[in-house]
Amino acid sequence: EAVRRVLLLGEGNFSFAASLCGAAGTHVVATCYESEEEVCGRGQAAENIRRLRAGGAEVVFSVDCTKLKDYFLPEEREFDCIYFNFPHCGRKAGVVKNRELLAHFFHSSAEVLTEDGEVHVALCNGQGGTPADQPRREWHNSWQIVAVAAGAGFILSNVHPFKAEAIRGYKCTGYRSQDKSFCIDGALNHIFTRSTPLPYFKPMICQIELESQKVSFQVPQVLVDKINRGFLELNSNHPVQTVKEKLTAELSQAFPLQNIDYCLSLLHRGHLNDICHSNIFWIIPSPEETPSTEEMANGVANAVLFSHVDFCGDTAKNGYVNVQEGCHISNQYYLRPSLLPCARAVIQRGAFIPGTVHILSGLVFRKCLIAPYSMPVFHEVVFVCAVNRDAENSCIQMLVNSIKASIHSLHQTVSGFKLNITSQEATSFETTELNDFAAFESHLSKIRYLICMEIDTSGSCEKGSCVGIIRTELVSSELVVVFASLNLDLLAMLICGISDWRMLWTSDTRFLRQFPRGELRLFKSFSLYPPSYVHDVSFWVPDGEQFDEVAFHTIARQVSGETVASIRLIDSFQQSEMGRKSLCYRLTFQSCDRALSRQEVAEMQLLFREEINQGLRVTLR
Repeated sequence: EAVRRVLLLGEGNFSFAASLCGAAGTHVVATCYESEEEVCGRGQAAENIRRLRAGGAEVVFSVDCTKLKDYFLPEEREFDCIYFNFPHCGRKAGVVKNRELLAHFFHSSAEVLTEDGEVHVALCNGQGGTPADQPRREWHNSWQIVAVAAGAGFILSNVHPFKAEAIRGYKCTGYRSQDKSFCIDGALNHIFTRSTPLPYFKPMICQIELESQKVSFQVPQVLVDKINRGFLELNSNHPVQTVKEKLTAELSQAFPLQNIDYCLSLLHRGHLNDICHSNIFWIIPSPEETPSTEEMANGVANAVLFSHVDFCGDTAKNGYVNVQEGCHISNQYYLRPSLLPCARAVIQRGAFIPGTVHILSGLVFRKCLIAPYSMPVFHEVVFVCAVNRDAENSCIQMLVNSIKASIHSLHQTVSGFKLNITSQEATSFETTELNDFAAFESHLSKIRYLICMEIDTSGSCEKGSCVGIIRTELVSSELVVVFASLNLDLLAMLICGISDWRMLWTSDTRFLRQFPRGELRLFKSFSLYPPSYVHDVSFWVPDGEQFDEVAFHTIARQVSGETVASIRLIDSFQQSEMGRKSLCYRLTFQSCDRALSRQEVAEMQLLFREEINQGLRVTLR
């Protein structure tokens, strides 16, 4: 069995190190900043050092915590855990100097820590600046430990009280660089782990078969890391797949089921009902070209960027496509915003069995404003059932009841919060007799029910979130089709207590490890109290032009790698002389799963300013 290597820094009298010495499977390396002569003059230090050496531990003196790799040979730089209890620059050093100390320490620790290692930092009550501190200091007066650690690629994964009384023989010392104790009531131990690095995704080309022709299209940059993730594959343990399986199993108790297993096209074209054109990801497909030998060798066959493409007289640059008035929308392609057209196609082809529920599932894409529950891409499942008109109401009721029962069943696997499911009659109107599907296509469907969930998880989840819609559409004088469209991502979030949709797409393996195959559990975040950074941007909107706020948010998503958590309009005014309008927005950057540093955010903000200036033709102030 591998021996766990533990490094202790800044030991005052080595009492903490002595308490760890002798633990099975652990090799202790205890260090301090002072010389051996200085330390041995402190009470109990000489005895603790003797015990450590007798127990096989290493004791090293005059170690600078900001230059750790200088004290160990390359083969000795793999520590599984690093402890730094109550770090301090000494004397009356203020919060700024101690932040700098921590910053250099974290960078140094990253050079001697194993990939899965932990860094433990104990701080006095209030110093850390996190909500775990009670009372909590003002941010500017704290050591801002989570933000400082983020600069070196660390995230706070756990925090708990530092219980000195539970550590045999421990005595704190070092108050203002003297052999004096200090108050550690309410002290906290902060446990940091490595973050996965902020990703850089190359532009990507997706190759598909479209209308009997192989074509390629540029994937919008904001979606590059979300295409082909395989969350709904049969062997997936992702919670969205588990939710789908549980829903399907419950429905099978009331209806015969049939999966629609043919490939659903990512691209659609034609008229758009109920969806604003500004919410669509417009696509320009082109005939597939064989990648060159050099491209294949470099692994970029699927990472080609179109420099520009003419689209209705405008230019699509860097993935932005503007649809102008006069364009024939029915001839343009777009990423599917819903699976309902696919479901309607099944009915149109007559490839259905009345009374059987047909199941379609997959990704759908919609540009949207930035919010914790607003998703530019999510997994939709559509249940389709054609029934006689006189059985319409009973079919709807059975679907609603089955979905409710399934969600209640899921809830039983996840304890610790209250759940309430409601279904409410939505806006409805008279359905006219339509005898052909073409006429029906242009007719608005009758939305019968909204299925909502209310979950109380101590404020971590939104209440009253709509997870599904039940629609009915008339196919003929005899048949009515009932569609149940559900957002699997939102459902998984609400059931598992995931407060941010971005977490569903994390590449950090600690997320999926919490969900064994076929099980749903209450999610425990591995990144606590992530730092947030606020930047404002103000600009002039061209005279007479309507500002596209959705495009503004989409650019923010792209340049930040989805690290913009919120955008809020904080000021606007009209300049009477020039007739132009000024807008000022506040952007809050915060990652839910990765370390995000102040410097990285500053670079993102500069890039964002450039992109909105070019892409939206605004004049920066």
